[in-house]
Amino acid sequence: MPCKRLQPRFRSGYPPAMMDRARSGAGDRARVAATGDGRIRVARPTIFDVARVAGVSSSTVSRVVNGHPQIRDTTRQRVQAAMVSLGYVAHVSARALAGGRSGVVGLLAQGVDSAFFLGVIQGVDQQVSGAGLDLMLCTTHDRREKEAEYVARLSHGMVEGLLIILPRGLPDYVEQLRASQFPFVLIDHDDDAPGCNVVNAADRPGAAAATDHLLALGHRRIGFITGTLNMGSTHQRLGGYRDALVAAGVPLVGELVVQGDFLEPRGYEATRELLALTDRPTGIFASSDAAAFGVLRAAREAGLRVPEDLSVVGFDDVPEASYVDPALTTVRQPLRDMGRSAVRRLLELLADPDAPVERIVLATTLMVRGSTGRAPGADGEPDGPTGGRDGPGSG
Repeated sequence: MPCKRLQPRFRSGYPPAMMDRARSGAGDRARVAATGDGRIRVARPTIFDVARVAGVSSSTVSRVVNGHPQIRDTTRQRVQAAMVSLGYVAHVSARALAGGRSGVVGLLAQGVDSAFFLGVIQGVDQQVSGAGLDLMLCTTHDRREKEAEYVARLSHGMVEGLLIILPRGLPDYVEQLRASQFPFVLIDHDDDAPGCNVVNAADRPGAAAATDHLLALGHRRIGFITGTLNMGSTHQRLGGYRDALVAAGVPLVGELVVQGDFLEPRGYEATRELLALTDRPTGIFASSDAAAFGVLRAAREAGLRVPEDLSVVGFDDVPEASYVDPALTTVRQPLRDMGRSAVRRLLELLADPDAPVERIVLATTLMVRGSTGRAPGADGEPDGPTGGRDGPGSG
């Protein structure tokens, strides 16, 4: 289908001086003209047309278009008014090719089908929108090679900076990003990443607080369902579980640690394995809320009451954690704050490419709800603080 260039026509409600500038200049008349009904008509308006109408230099228009902070509000408003009157739209690709700013932030995520990713993405979107930028979201569907492919594409002029949630293929491209001094921030990456800006939640202290909570309720055989083993957060949470047991003088029992993948089906299967032990656990700590939902399902099928027969703790505090029955005791990750903090850090890097590398760790909070209680046969009050119902606990 052939393309046709349309000539934009916009009604003018701007000061006479601006209209006079639109009419002035013999060389301008071929491009900028005022119609008899008070409108301005421009054939393919350029940045120079906007500058003439606004009475500023083309470099000032460029700074306004690119969101430069050191522009007076009155000047910015005058330039924006001229852009509207002329129908000028900055072309992202053209600006990028010309070495300008695209005004777009790239975001890579494995998917949008979990409350964890959605929470982080919502925080990113809010902060990006508040900064007057656009967001480009790419999903990798947990394919490492796809992640590297997207990074290569996005970092070649499509976006100004990149946010990567739970990166899997980091070794494939991080050196390239660093060598090209392309700004990027990793979100929820607990592995060693020298030279990388990272925003994390306090996984290890959060897991220790969850385990301490079960220990305070008299539990001594506490099962632990890990996350995916090639992810740093898995090892941090397992480390917190071990830290709490060692501090309490409770032996580490290998059969009580079962491999998971953060997802509900594997949480269900792992729980069946734990419940099949001759001396089954009285409490289970799952590395994610999704896995904990699988624990609850397996417990119901086994005829166990939660928390009377089995206490269950998750990690994340996704919205569903408050709605299941019983409501899930879990470790709250500040998911939206992680997204917002990552965007703020990226904007700092865009403003100052030489800014020192920073690792930002946000606090986690134990949320005690109805899925945890005294261990069967444990008498008396809890051995330590456990937090109020549906409220923050210790740690």
